[in-house]
Amino acid sequence: MPQGEKLVRIASWNVNGIRACTKSGLADWVRSDDADVVMLQEVRADAHQIPEEITGLEGYQQNWFAATVKKGYSGTGILSKQAPKKVTAGLGYEEFDGEGRVLTAEFEGFVAVSAYFPNSQDGGRRLDYKLRYCDAMAGHLAKLSRKGKPVVLGGDYNIAPYPIDLARPKDNEKNPGYLPEERAWMDQFLKSGWTDTWRELHPEEVKYSWWTARAGARERNVGWRIDFHVVQKKHKDRLRGADLLNEVRGSDHCPVTVELVVD
Repeated sequence: MPQGEKLVRIASWNVNGIRACTKSGLADWVRSDDADVVMLQEVRADAHQIPEEITGLEGYQQNWFAATVKKGYSGTGILSKQAPKKVTAGLGYEEFDGEGRVLTAEFEGFVAVSAYFPNSQDGGRRLDYKLRYCDAMAGHLAKLSRKGKPVVLGGDYNIAPYPIDLARPKDNEKNPGYLPEERAWMDQFLKSGWTDTWRELHPEEVKYSWWTARAGARERNVGWRIDFHVVQKKHKDRLRGADLLNEVRGSDHCPVTVELVVD
């Protein structure tokens, strides 16, 4: 590795309630995985409600962005070994920021964005809201990219991009997370200059990040890949690894990771 460059490991996990996930070993996992940055989604707690096992983690700076529209809903967080130069909560739009869906941390050599994309819900009841969020996120990323640093957007997209990314694509074409409009946005987004890091490094591998709690779906591996990291295509040569940690329990999602070289 050239002098002045370093390898950064970034993990992202929809914990589906940080208090419940902590009881299932979240703090131990953070320590054992030893990622430089841990991005969390669906925290579902105000900052003062974060368990002591998490707030007491040694070696990590912590930033939280809770929903204000209702308690115990949505919310994002970023834990990092290095103190960020700047932390930005939200996208600048109250309809999204009231739900605590985006937290951005700028570091010396890269920018990390923890995002919890809305669920379009049954019958696409919230599809318009979700697509507005997606467009606002694209604008946010465009501004961040002007800094010239690698930008890593990680989190729960609530979209399975392609048929390979869910166990039963034909059965789910009218279901949230695989609606034609969602897939079209994701396809356009990736073609606009972003790289799905897992698929870039594992083009044919089938692996999932979320399983419904019904009918033993996780045990049978009937899942969806809706959690991932993207980076700008111009920085994809910095990628050194990406994984979905299926063996890690504590949520209906599993953590996903990416490793890249930064200046």
